[in-house]
Amino acid sequence: MKSVQELQSLVNNVLLADDFNVDDLKGFNARREIRRLDGESINESQLKPFSLENGWKEHSVYIKLPAEKVLQHEADAPELEVKGVYVRSLMELITTGVQDKKAKSFHYAPFSLFWKPTPNDQPQRVFSELYNTDAFIAEHRKIQELPTESGSEYERAIIALQLFSDSTHLAAYGTHSMWPVYTFFGNESKYDKAKPTQFSAHHLAYIPSLPDSLQDSYMKIFGDPASAATLTHLKRDLMHAIWELLLDPEFIHAYEHGIILKCADGVIRRLFPRFFTYSADYPEKVLLTTIRNLGRCPCPRCLIQKTRIGDLGKVVDGQRRSHVRLDSDKRRRDVELTRRWIFEKGLGINSKSVNDVLQEESYVPTRNAFSTRLQHFGFDFFSMFVPDFMHEFELGVWKAIFIHLMRILYSAGNDCIQSLNWRQVTLPFA
Repeated sequence: MKSVQELQSLVNNVLLADDFNVDDLKGFNARREIRRLDGESINESQLKPFSLENGWKEHSVYIKLPAEKVLQHEADAPELEVKGVYVRSLMELITTGVQDKKAKSFHYAPFSLFWKPTPNDQPQRVFSELYNTDAFIAEHRKIQELPTESGSEYERAIIALQLFSDSTHLAAYGTHSMWPVYTFFGNESKYDKAKPTQFSAHHLAYIPSLPDSLQDSYMKIFGDPASAATLTHLKRDLMHAIWELLLDPEFIHAYEHGIILKCADGVIRRLFPRFFTYSADYPEKVLLTTIRNLGRCPCPRCLIQKTRIGDLGKVVDGQRRSHVRLDSDKRRRDVELTRRWIFEKGLGINSKSVNDVLQEESYVPTRNAFSTRLQHFGFDFFSMFVPDFMHEFELGVWKAIFIHLMRILYSAGNDCIQSLNWRQVTLPFA
């Protein structure tokens, strides 16, 4: 036992349990049992966290290498191979998810929710779940209006996908890290998703870093090391190469035509996968939305300029933020144009010519995987990036405000800090 609490738990929860029989311990020998456990044969696949049995597949992705003052067509440019990309099929994940017994409570028919404080009051619209939002209702109507095809007798419904990713350091010391991508189903109630026992987060992929041998390979090809701007560019291309791998032809076919599945409630439906939200911290949003980190227009959702952020909360601020980002033809043409210059004219990633085209709205010369795969279906990837409560409020806005308040209390002196501490410890939940 490591502690008194663990010893007490052993007595209360095991030895005194109604179904515990002390006679079962007769002849027990700890050393013998440990040796027996050590000798148990373990399936080698169980030792692998990314086994085929769990639907994981290992891939490699290839990234084109640009170089300043080197003229080359992008199609003929040298490639960097990034190995160890572990992913699961989105369609296998969807099939498993909707047929799991926990999916019996999934909501496939959206609705508007209203609340009346009293019988005489006007009803007030309430937004509590993804499936009672305007976005879900509008998308549900769109799939009902799609052309009929084989299997049209089945109910059409949306399987709502909510994505989350977060690069995580695995230890306080060292450089080991992990970058998982998770998928949640928006058809499931948030009250169920919040329960750890529901296992609602489905692992989709693990994003690797650029290989340590990159600079050696780059120097061998071009004779000079890659600049910091080039390395940043390759990181962006790596992220979107992996997402192009995830958005495979099978998923794109289901996105357009749906997939017929027997759901956990016994009803056969034609399900259309749709992305609604992607939650990530700001550095990851920068990668995913292919914009510059803290550039002239730093917001992933709108085109407000960095110099105007100080007007937050003013009437004019709301007007400025109404100018939202759009995955427009112009944006895609500018990206293609600057990529052609980078490869065919040997321009630097941050060269003046490239910046003159992209810098006004803080874009970068990276093809966005969501745009490449889904824009012709009318999907605008900018709309799915939502505020991340933990990173952008709890560890962002609120943390900064709290630190500022502490500085004010220290400056005020007297017993301000002590009074705050006393109030905290006297709270009933503290």
